[in-house]
Amino acid sequence: MISKKQTIIIVIIAVILSSTLSLAINDYWQVYQGDKVTISREDYQWLVSTSKLAEVKKTIESQFALPYDESKLMDGAVKGLVAALEDPYSQYFDKDEYKEFMEHTTGKYAGVGLLVTVNPDDNLIEVVNAFKDGPAAKAGIKPGDKVVKVDGQDVDGSSLDKAVAMMKGDKGTKVKVTILREGSAQLLEFELVRDIINIQTIEYSMMDDGIGYIRLTTFDQGSVKEFDAALNALSKQGMKGLIFDLRDNPGGLLDVAVEIADRLMPKGLIVYTMDKNGEKQSWSSDANKIDVPLVILVNENSASASEVVSGAVQDSGSGTLVGTKTFGKGIVQSIRDFKDGSALKLTTSKYYTPKGRNIHGTGIQPDVVVEMPEGYQSSLQIKPEDDTQLQKAVEVLKSKIK
Repeated sequence: MISKKQTIIIVIIAVILSSTLSLAINDYWQVYQGDKVTISREDYQWLVSTSKLAEVKKTIESQFALPYDESKLMDGAVKGLVAALEDPYSQYFDKDEYKEFMEHTTGKYAGVGLLVTVNPDDNLIEVVNAFKDGPAAKAGIKPGDKVVKVDGQDVDGSSLDKAVAMMKGDKGTKVKVTILREGSAQLLEFELVRDIINIQTIEYSMMDDGIGYIRLTTFDQGSVKEFDAALNALSKQGMKGLIFDLRDNPGGLLDVAVEIADRLMPKGLIVYTMDKNGEKQSWSSDANKIDVPLVILVNENSASASEVVSGAVQDSGSGTLVGTKTFGKGIVQSIRDFKDGSALKLTTSKYYTPKGRNIHGTGIQPDVVVEMPEGYQSSLQIKPEDDTQLQKAVEVLKSKIK
């Protein structure tokens, strides 16, 4: 039990820290009003922690002997708070970092032209794709390479968003990217000149026997429009079946995944999420769908939004999954932006396939398991005639067409 007077003292100490934390404490104050109040052990520890931070800030202000930027103190404190969650998908962005992060979802930015993800085995940042004609591809960076330093600063999976932001910048500026490459005895350093990168997330073609092929590299704001254009073009060419290649696709925007899944499956549940309080949100498809047999190609780098689409198609029986088990990212992040231009990206819910599967940490097992030939780390590196997964997809699709 603590008195109202004691509560007021605690609140006053915490308010010293900053206006941001004071808002959190005010939330407590509204609960504590009354002659006698009780708080949980967790709430008490939180109040003690905030007062400790206030004391640290006060000590810095009164005793720190070197110049410092006071405006960076709060950003540093909040970054540390979020980093302590030990969740590689949650991150606090300052104003500049958030601006760069949002640029990535539009499909156009200035940078080096790398699509990267976190390798779960070593927690290193792995190159999924070096965009054609981009600075990285021209310099010789390949899928499967690991980015271990940017401008001399060590990076890994826990600092993925930071590394991506550092590789972006104004057109014409330089950045050094240090690569760990399998089979190379030494680290490889590339000095790259940033350029405007226009990400084409879709590539498509008509294969033999009326088999359409669409590859999607990431789910960003322009992907639905590109996907519809590809479907229309292939339909006009007499498409009898579709291979949808989601291999090495690390994911992207959930609403984009839902829209694309809607094109591939009949009326029914696509995906639903559940937060820590048991609040459920669901997305469903209408009755309109492609009227041809479907095969989806997946591998260990198919993650997040790719798994939303793959899981929905598999559970609804709308198509056949071919390849290897997917990455296993079954959690969803939400963005909260602040008035000063900064933002918090936080894991806020888990998602589930139509049959109630949460695949976080386990992935999705394809209907037909096919390994890549030895020596190929990515499907982007292999010729179609040597691509065992693609050839199996063709075989499965032909049997469906007949």
